Amino acid sequence: MTATITETVIRRQFPYWTAALVQELPAVKATTVVIIGCGTSFYLAQVIACAFNAKGQAALAVPGAEWARRPECYLANTEGVLVIGLSRSGTTSETVQAIETSRARGWRTLAVSCEPDSTILHAADQALYLPTDPSEGIVMSVSASLMLLAGLRMAGVSLQQTIPMQAAASMAALEAGIVGLLHGRSHFVYLGAGPNYGMATEGCLKLQEMSISYSQAFHPMEYRHGPVSLIDDTSLVVMLYSAATATEEAAVVAELQAKGAVVIGFNGPGDLRIDLGQGLGLSDDANALACLPALQMLGELVALSKGINSEAPRHLSKVVVLQ
Repeated sequence: MTATITETVIRRQFPYWTAALVQELPAVKATTVVIIGCGTSFYLAQVIACAFNAKGQAALAVPGAEWARRPECYLANTEGVLVIGLSRSGTTSETVQAIETSRARGWRTLAVSCEPDSTILHAADQALYLPTDPSEGIVMSVSASLMLLAGLRMAGVSLQQTIPMQAAASMAALEAGIVGLLHGRSHFVYLGAGPNYGMATEGCLKLQEMSISYSQAFHPMEYRHGPVSLIDDTSLVVMLYSAATATEEAAVVAELQAKGAVVIGFNGPGDLRIDLGQGLGLSDDANALACLPALQMLGELVALSKGINSEAPRHLSKVVVLQ
């Protein structure tokens, strides 16, 4: 079968990672860093905010539209704020608005985009352009990986030069082990804690938009509190294990398997186990980056199993511009 453009772009993203790992980045220092974005960019912002906080820099992630319209609901003290806006296209209406309104309020701004000379890069005080694959379509893949990589680096996360190779290996492991696990599965759940929660929400979104499948994302320990009622033998669960809480997350996985779910475990037990960062000592946030291509490929594989063309997702366009 001929590979789709989506699949091809996902597979060839790693040289872009290598270039981004050595790209010069602006220094980030503020009383509070607010990372904004829409859709995938917001979910990446959740991962990045966790990384900043873990390194001692106060940060939070806010959807672009929310920050543009009601920042007071998210931050009481706005002294010394730096607003970082993530937008692949650089023209996403809500994110551009959020940067513009932030500057109007006197807050410092930094725009990150994968399009040169884009609107958001001109709207911000500082600009960071990340070159991406020109063939990328509606579904964000390479651009998402690059914005997350840059955000983690700005937060002070140590990313080794081997991480593109590790990410490629985890994607290959998922492809090799997924055979047979998708049969009869129509309910999908993504679980992750800390920085892995943002990655769970992004994996969930990828599956929804690529394969038109019902999926949910939760913190692992929260899943017992109501949502577990939906688990049955049509469920497939992706568990993104965290090092500090892997034992209790494994107990949740065992419960879900007993109720009929099949589980893909990243760095922990499951019907398919995919180990990231073996021997590399990767942190949870670096692991979140390393598993992203595998989650992108999972969305594509589910789409292919359903005969859905992920190059033209239903109701979606590459750029969301408000009229």
